[in-house]
Amino acid sequence: MMTSVGSMLWMALGLGVAGFATVQSNGDDDSRMVEAVLAGDANAFRGLVENYQTRIYNIIYGMVHNRDDAMELTQDAFIKAYKKLDSFRLGTKFYTWLCRIGVNTAIDFLRKQKHRQTLSFEEEIGVQADGDLHSAHSEGNPELVALGQEQRQVIIQAVDQLPEDQKQVLILKEIDGLSYKEISLVLGIPHGTVMSRLFYARKRLQEVLERPSESEKS
Repeated sequence: MMTSVGSMLWMALGLGVAGFATVQSNGDDDSRMVEAVLAGDANAFRGLVENYQTRIYNIIYGMVHNRDDAMELTQDAFIKAYKKLDSFRLGTKFYTWLCRIGVNTAIDFLRKQKHRQTLSFEEEIGVQADGDLHSAHSEGNPELVALGQEQRQVIIQAVDQLPEDQKQVLILKEIDGLSYKEISLVLGIPHGTVMSRLFYARKRLQEVLERPSESEKS
């Protein structure tokens, strides 16, 4: 079950029902599809895309907060994965390998975009991906409607103010539902470092959530 911080983060980002991303594909199926692609069946890669495109999109969107950028970066991540597929070690978890590519793609993008003016909150929040990439909109989601725009903005700003290393761990844990071990593998850091970064990220966000809003002060 997600923490209150995780649930609020899901709703603030407009990603729909918390816990969605914990659904995982069968590892044996992934391996068979990878083997098929390596054997020359390029169409087999479509199955891997269908299995994981939403999860990769949600992670990247949680990092860049822009729908169009997230969709483009998700496509870039899968293109990179396809080109590098021969470097994937069969017998290991495909999604962990793919997730690392997605995170690194987003990190590279953010480094190049530091000079770029941050888009307004109204443009960033509560959006829905087009086409095959699915991200639930606030329509028909009473919890998201109930979460005021002011509070959503506070949460997003609080996440953005986190150090990048804490932000990455928070998104992988709360948005994608990865275990500490999986996050350790994705980011290439020790298990204890994952726990430490997540602790401080959650602590910071919890402090923000418990702080009275401007409307409550008045």
